[in-house]
Amino acid sequence: MFLCNHCPYVKTALPRILEAARELQALGLGVAAISSNDPAAYPEDSFDKMALLAEREKFPFPYLYDAAQEVARAYGAVCTPDFFGFNAALELQYRGRIDDAGMNPATPKTRHELLEAMRSIAATGKGPQEQWPSIGCSIKWRDGY
Repeated sequence: MFLCNHCPYVKTALPRILEAARELQALGLGVAAISSNDPAAYPEDSFDKMALLAEREKFPFPYLYDAAQEVARAYGAVCTPDFFGFNAALELQYRGRIDDAGMNPATPKTRHELLEAMRSIAATGKGPQEQWPSIGCSIKWRDGY
């Protein structure tokens, strides 16, 4: 997943992201987060502040910094949060949002699309036919990109 510290979408979804990550890891699936934002333009997204957030929130996964912004470009990431789910053959099977709650709190009717997709991928190697794009803050590219 691509995250950052400052995005209000990430801040709102962070408890759901952490819960989903723990559930995915319990299924034996790997989870990692990457921040590709330009910290010169968004100081809250600096590596030091990423480390503080990860420690404070007890991230159960690595929170990596893409200083050259090459990883985000290779994935085609466009926003935070942005989720990518791969099967055992490293084929992309899910690209989308965590759920249908957006910036609202989850409710009992919230559809947990990332979890549903990853459960399917773990069981069958295939993601769902119907997928919805991620919604969030754009990745903050450095000048010249």
